[in-house]
Amino acid sequence: MRVVAGRYGSRPLKPVPGLNTRPTTDKIKEAIFSSLGGFFDGGLCLDFYGGSGALAIEAVSRGMDRAVMTEKYRPALQTIKQNVAMTKEEDRFTVLAGDNRKSLQSLKVSEADLVFDLVLLDPPYAKQKLVEDMEWLQAQGLIDPETTLVCETDDVTDLPEVIAGYQRYQHKRYGQTQIHFYGMSEAD
Repeated sequence: MRVVAGRYGSRPLKPVPGLNTRPTTDKIKEAIFSSLGGFFDGGLCLDFYGGSGALAIEAVSRGMDRAVMTEKYRPALQTIKQNVAMTKEEDRFTVLAGDNRKSLQSLKVSEADLVFDLVLLDPPYAKQKLVEDMEWLQAQGLIDPETTLVCETDDVTDLPEVIAGYQRYQHKRYGQTQIHFYGMSEAD
């Protein structure tokens, strides 16, 4: 595992030990970020299921100003901290421990204008609640019409074309993984 491109490109990333997480492969990371345009000109990213932190680190490496990662699995939190330390820019990352919804609500209290430009939703496949997650993020005011949401699912999960007013504008399949891209208006 490594950072694919950008300011941290080619730096190695540690995987979460054990079998409780499923890391996004470099091939799928590259496909996700290429579909998003490759690089960003600032913005705030949320990785709602942090895992190793690889997706959020990739987003910042490619030009996002900052990333917030939520994670409750203790070994994953340790891995995220190690991977963020590798960037030598720890101030660009906020790691929230515990229940992702509760920790984001607490952050929203301290940062009242908190709205994410990019949301990455890559939950454990067996526990995914992507529709509910997107509806909750919208109800909390954490996403707006400019937000892009990216959902990673297994190959048998069907997501609706429209969730919380966001239209799926792109869908890609890579073996046993599907990537769904949502926005308020259709992309080119």
